Amino acid sequence: MKYQEALDYIEGIQSYGIVPGLDSIIELCRLIGNPQERLKFVHIAGTNGKGSALAYISTILKAAGYRVGRYISPTIFEYRERIQVNGRNITKDALCEGVELIREACDKMTEEGMPHPTPFEVETALGFWYFEKQGCDIVVLETGMGGLLDATNLIQNTEVAVLASVSMDHMKFLGENLEAIAEQKAGIIKPGCEVVSAMQKDEVMEVIERVAAEKKCSLHVAEVDCIVNLKQGTGRNMECQKFDYIGTDGFEMKQLEIHLAGTVQPENALLAIETVRVLQQKGYYITENAIRKGLRETVWLGRFSIVGKKPLFVVDGAHNEDAARKLARSIEFYFTNRRIIYIMGILRDKEFDKVIELTHHYADQIITITPPDNPRAMGAYELAQEIAKVHTNVTAVDSLEEAVEMARLLAGPEDVILAFGSLSYLGRLIRIVER
Repeated sequence: MKYQEALDYIEGIQSYGIVPGLDSIIELCRLIGNPQERLKFVHIAGTNGKGSALAYISTILKAAGYRVGRYISPTIFEYRERIQVNGRNITKDALCEGVELIREACDKMTEEGMPHPTPFEVETALGFWYFEKQGCDIVVLETGMGGLLDATNLIQNTEVAVLASVSMDHMKFLGENLEAIAEQKAGIIKPGCEVVSAMQKDEVMEVIERVAAEKKCSLHVAEVDCIVNLKQGTGRNMECQKFDYIGTDGFEMKQLEIHLAGTVQPENALLAIETVRVLQQKGYYITENAIRKGLRETVWLGRFSIVGKKPLFVVDGAHNEDAARKLARSIEFYFTNRRIIYIMGILRDKEFDKVIELTHHYADQIITITPPDNPRAMGAYELAQEIAKVHTNVTAVDSLEEAVEMARLLAGPEDVILAFGSLSYLGRLIRIVER
């Protein structure tokens, strides 16, 4: 199988869509030898912030000398980013070999009358196969959606279950209220594992506490009060943030440094620190220097990332109410009294009305696009019509190239261009900006 054939196969099974449940992934992994049974995991669920937490945790573990797999979605630039070992994408040759093996297993399943595995199930099995083949010491594993019925949740060797911020999203699949969604997210908690949670709303925390107690797991909460002396960068240094960490047990680390902008990033880094401290207690050798180095070297594009200057060009994946609220907080902190031009593209099944409501008033001009090559994309003109109900300066354009060109024509050197709404188009937009 050649690389393009492997990609074509994965593209060809997109019609199988999203089917929550573990029966199919259990059988698929059985047919390829259950590689996940020979791996150890940090398993991360949540609505927002889980990708950033994954980036911090995996970079710290790499700095500590471990061979670290990481499994993420969605990707920014290319398909192979989903599966990485020590920050390097799965090779093309390995992807071809793995997809060939998995295709044979899928064919066997359908021959026996079972449903064909979904794209996410295929990718998850491919990740497990590659991480074992590469001899990973530990895998930092991000759920695709939810937790309890997510394909990643067939794993049993969970060292730490991590719960990032839980809020409303994917209600069609996960439930119509926070308690129901939290129940799904907390489904990654396995009997006897350690649990680390970000600070949550009361109704979410009650679910996490109950499930942890039922599974006889110790629960550690990343209390925001552990962050002190926070210095958030501004102006040209807005990506550099420094803070002191004081654990609830009195342990301190002074002058920690991260290089991801956004007012929420210190909280994501805190979640990673608490997770790493739990891993230390479980016997993983992770020095303070490794924590410092890992935090400092973490890169995670698409989360309030600067991709151009003069005018400042920022991209962010905010696509639901909670993420839009956090984006608004960052806009208020970094861009007070600056003229802002938006590029917005969003998926139809997201809370576009809430995103518009929370962000429209910061923009001088809004340009809408249709996220390309995505059947769930909301059309640029339809989005513009929704925005026009609350904002007078909105224009729909036909392509990302046109959006970038128009934004740059409208923006002065001290203005800000902010592109957000969905991660699905940001990689292509970043490449256009770089050109």
